[in-house]
Order: sequence, then structure tokens, then C-alpha cells
Amino acid sequence: MNKIVFRFGLLIFFISVIIFSQNGMSLTDVLFKSFIVFFVVTVMFSILTIAFIKAINKASEERVKKVNENLIGNQEHE
Repeated sequence: MNKIVFRFGLLIFFISVIIFSQNGMSLTDVLFKSFIVFFVVTVMFSILTIAFIKAINKASEERVKKVNENLIGNQEHE
């Protein structure tokens, strides 16, 4: 998953380099702004990915707990 996030960030970096360079900025400004965009997008996408994975894990744990309760049965109803 880390490779996907990093490669997505690199894609955004190169797209921002193209966009900023077409605006007639200097090379240092283009690289600096593109790096900032890369960093922000990568961090935001990483946070989104972590939240998504935690949500999936929580849902699967609840499902497993429910299945176990159905298989074992509640002590009150036995």
C-alpha cells in the first residue's frame, strides 16, 4: 500500500511540475511548489488510506464476532 501512495504522490508531483512550468515560473519555484504539492498529497492520501484500512479491519472484526456468537451461542439462551 505504501508503494501505491508513493507512486500516486510522484504522479501528482510530475503533473504539478508540468502545470507550474507552463505558467512561466523559474525552475526553483517550480520544483519547490511541486515538492510542497507532492508532500501534502502524499500525507493526505496516507491518512486516508490508514483510515480506510482501520474501517475495514473494524468491520471485519465485528463480523467475525457476530459469526462466533452465532456459532457458539449465548449462554443465556442455551
